[in-house]
Amino acid sequence: MPEERRLEEQLISQEAERRLSNQLDEAEQIDVDVQTDLFKILQGQADGVSLSGQGLVIKENIRVQEIKLQTDSIAVNPLSAIFGQIELNAPVNAIARIVMTESDINQALNSEFVQSYAKNYDLNVEGEIVNFEMQNMALSLPFPGKVQFQAVIQITEKGNSRPLSFTARFCPRTNANPIILESFDCHQGEGVTLELVLALMHKIKKLVNLPYFTWDGTRFKIINMEIKQHSLILLIETKMREIPPSLLEISN
Repeated sequence: MPEERRLEEQLISQEAERRLSNQLDEAEQIDVDVQTDLFKILQGQADGVSLSGQGLVIKENIRVQEIKLQTDSIAVNPLSAIFGQIELNAPVNAIARIVMTESDINQALNSEFVQSYAKNYDLNVEGEIVNFEMQNMALSLPFPGKVQFQAVIQITEKGNSRPLSFTARFCPRTNANPIILESFDCHQGEGVTLELVLALMHKIKKLVNLPYFTWDGTRFKIINMEIKQHSLILLIETKMREIPPSLLEISN
């Protein structure tokens, strides 16, 4: 934490840290910095809140190796803020930098939260509706800028269901280039038609081009994604209704 700060700022930040630490178990690092002064707090205002942590698990058993978050100026409950409990009186904009390892990502892919989103996708393939459900997903980051994804999917078309396992290697979207599919290999099942692959890629394109995503009532947008060997770095822009640390718990 910064060394030279107002006494009230330091005390509020320390109390917010203590409250968060009481919800965690052996955090590698947790730092909370409430940027304010007593006059602003009494008016229900703060210049911002920053949070940094390592080895954290967000609810639904989704782990992040590192997170750094900074909010804009915020409107808070003044009485709660004095005692280190940051309760928002209005939604607030924030920027978060999140680092996840391959292990973190695969743990998330197989969590109940992600699995609930990976079921019952419908694709329109030349006028026919094809349903698929993702199963046994695994992701690896073997090289910078490259993603390899393996999964088993259950495909249902014309009333018939069949499993298919595949490996896809692609380059994620950047500011200069769209998603580039380098390879798509089927390992089990009868394979897929070119029309089905094109319909799937069109669905993915629509998802990645959404202006924002919603998670647990919070809007967020991925504004940059960097793929390093064995790790993923996300820069996220979000509008929060509440400060997320109250929902965190540390991994074992």
